[in-house]
Amino acid sequence: MTRLDRREFLLGSAATLAAGTSAAAAPESKLAQRRPGYGAAATLWNLQADPRFGEAISTYCTQLVPELELKWPMLRPDAHTFAFERADAILDFARQNDLTMRGHALAWYHDIPDWTRQIKDAKGVERAFVDHIATVVSYYKDKLTSWDVVNEPIPDNPKKVTDRRDSFWSQNLGDRWIPLAFRTAAAADPYVKLAINEYDIESAKGSFIAKRAAFRKLIMDLLDQGVPLHAVGLQSHLHAELEIDTHGLAEFVTELRSWGLEVLVTELDVNDQKLAGNPAERDAIVAQRVDDLLTAISTSGPVRSILTWGISDRHSWINGTFAREDKQPNRPLPLDGEFKPKPFLDVITKFANAA
Repeated sequence: MTRLDRREFLLGSAATLAAGTSAAAAPESKLAQRRPGYGAAATLWNLQADPRFGEAISTYCTQLVPELELKWPMLRPDAHTFAFERADAILDFARQNDLTMRGHALAWYHDIPDWTRQIKDAKGVERAFVDHIATVVSYYKDKLTSWDVVNEPIPDNPKKVTDRRDSFWSQNLGDRWIPLAFRTAAAADPYVKLAINEYDIESAKGSFIAKRAAFRKLIMDLLDQGVPLHAVGLQSHLHAELEIDTHGLAEFVTELRSWGLEVLVTELDVNDQKLAGNPAERDAIVAQRVDDLLTAISTSGPVRSILTWGISDRHSWINGTFAREDKQPNRPLPLDGEFKPKPFLDVITKFANAA
């Protein structure tokens, strides 16, 4: 994959990264600007290549999450190697800047390294699966606040509430791959918060409502089985042209909390590919979508953890995936391409300060 190959040279030491961003703990003046519970996803590439990126995170955030460095392809170049250097460098950056870090992601249908597909039998797949989760969670025991244990388990257009996304793991381990992932993680670190993470459940569009229902059913089944599930991650990759289903989302979140689960906003951004208008008009709509989302989620309790998938438009996956017809850059994140705050950040500030 091009994106991963592009980062192969990022084996520079954590000390080099820290020296380029923060030589000591964050000063009081910077800590005072931070939004409580707000964080962002980061790649080591962006932290090393653009000093403004790390400066923005250390200015506005209290937590961060590696975007790529804890996924299988970067951690497991082969069956016998665990390559923690890149993720460790991000963790060192977090510690240097008085930030907490969460983990993403232990089990996902996507981004499975080629060597896993060479395993010939289900028992071998299970050994690799369990060994990976146990080793990674044990390595970061007492270092991270939470893990996305299972990422995106529901298909985009479920026909029934019992539908689950087909994957390499489900093909080899059946439905038990999800409980197995959580139980393995909990055994490796009994105190870290374990989350299940999903996207496209926020609007009133039919496929979103069906996906939300299937996600609810899966969560309920896991709890009924006594699976150690502590939190639900709402990715919140929003579509700017779609209004938030504020009533339906508020009901869903209220029910999750009634089951004793924490609700996390884990990958927030807003794809404005289909919006017309000048940047200021688009920014206003993006901010309104975020406000509607967080209002719905906060109906039954404060939003204590809000992470955006990046922090500046300059370094967003959306610009590389959803190009606008007018050739203008997308504006999906709290800071623009020059790292200047937008109305999106004002909304984050409002809800972070209310938590």
